[in-house]
Amino acid sequence: METLGKLAKKSLKQYKNQPAVKDTKGTLTYDQLRKNACRLAHALLEEGLQKGDRVAILMSNRREHVEFDIAVALTGLIKVPINYRLHPKELEYIINNSQASILFAETELIDSVQVPIKKIDMDLDYSFYTKGKSDEFPNIDVNGDDLYALMYTSGTTGNPKGAMLTHKNMISSAISLNMACEISYGDIIGHVAPLTHGSNFLSQCSLFYGLKQVIFNKFSPEESLEDIEKEKISVIFLVPTLVNLMIHSKNFDPEKLKNIKSINMAGSPIAVDKVNKALELIGPKFAETYGLVEAPMTITMMPKHELKNRPNSCGAAGPFVELMIVDENGEEVPNGEIGEVICKGSLVMKGYWKNEEATNDSFENGWFYTGDLGWKDEDGYLRLVDRAKDTIITGGLNVYPREVEEVLNQHSLVKETCVFGVPDEKWGESICAHVVLSDPSQSVSKEQLIDLCKENMASYKKPKFIEIVEELPKSSYGKILRKTLREKYQVQG
Repeated sequence: METLGKLAKKSLKQYKNQPAVKDTKGTLTYDQLRKNACRLAHALLEEGLQKGDRVAILMSNRREHVEFDIAVALTGLIKVPINYRLHPKELEYIINNSQASILFAETELIDSVQVPIKKIDMDLDYSFYTKGKSDEFPNIDVNGDDLYALMYTSGTTGNPKGAMLTHKNMISSAISLNMACEISYGDIIGHVAPLTHGSNFLSQCSLFYGLKQVIFNKFSPEESLEDIEKEKISVIFLVPTLVNLMIHSKNFDPEKLKNIKSINMAGSPIAVDKVNKALELIGPKFAETYGLVEAPMTITMMPKHELKNRPNSCGAAGPFVELMIVDENGEEVPNGEIGEVICKGSLVMKGYWKNEEATNDSFENGWFYTGDLGWKDEDGYLRLVDRAKDTIITGGLNVYPREVEEVLNQHSLVKETCVFGVPDEKWGESICAHVVLSDPSQSVSKEQLIDLCKENMASYKKPKFIEIVEELPKSSYGKILRKTLREKYQVQG
């Protein structure tokens, strides 16, 4: 199966009478899903879109995500899934940068985005958009190296970058996740995490076995436990923050997870004591994986039965990737020594969309440089020790210090800033900023600076702590020592 379209055609026909997708509107069989996806595909083609054109998607969890996945797979179109929690300015940048031809968005979101392309309201216009279109498979030639999605991840420059994921990348990711989560016939996949992120990669796995997917609109520790039990969910994707919130919820009852076979835990590192606590309460049900948008989900895989023996590892290399730890010269280091994690294989993206400089900076001799630091043990299991690019991961979402700094520096009285992550029991990390004023005799309140961030970026990216300081620690070359500030907070706890 070299393309998602070929895999989808096979499954939609083979499992036509089985339940495919359930959300608040009800359940679709695989045949009903086929008809909906094909109608959408033909509507997009009749719009004048051609293979390679981009389709932007801005919506919360709902069944249409699965319909779009199949429609773009069948037509050779490229989906651009966007985190609806982003600030309108960030949304507009992504849509414009991707050169999307059309935007599908929910009513609550559509008017907040000012872009010069056609917009379809998912709540008011979508049913009319696809009504009367053909429900037969379109006849478009798509191959494994064609692009399937542009998934945006912010870079250290502050501007989002579109990772170009091919059909081959997606198939490699799905097969790897099938293995990691030990998915098989009869499983029921649940989605509480956003379908624009990691949970979507798990969605593709359902096509191999004709599985039912149950889509929940949002995560709530108590309600999600009830939903998981009621729907008999057996496989689910959760970032560590959600796992932590669940097991510490008021009336946590592990019996409600009795049907769970695999929890794909990914999205951010998790402390060893939290891993052990989760294993104690829930048992060996965690299929931990490490990946990036650029190499989705499964650079490494940790077998469920092995996690208890290696709680500080994220697993060994998956089946569709080669993994190496290298020094600053690109030379492989011995096991046990720290270096940068690099990888190559059919899992790794084609490059960054319309960003040749970033692509060239990230690839060398076919190897993708992740920017993460780690070391391997004698069995090939990876331990991550730091993120070389200083990414802050709060609640499973990436925040890049430079993009926050750029907003803070917009204030006329701000001379320089340093943003970094500090440990947070609930969210993994919180965002902290140290700010130096250009005129110490003037005053700027912390609330003013936080409001400035709220006006220009997603709320989860704003600093939780801001300190006005006289100076920032710097190296002899004048470089701000972010690590020094971060270590100060780690020592103080």
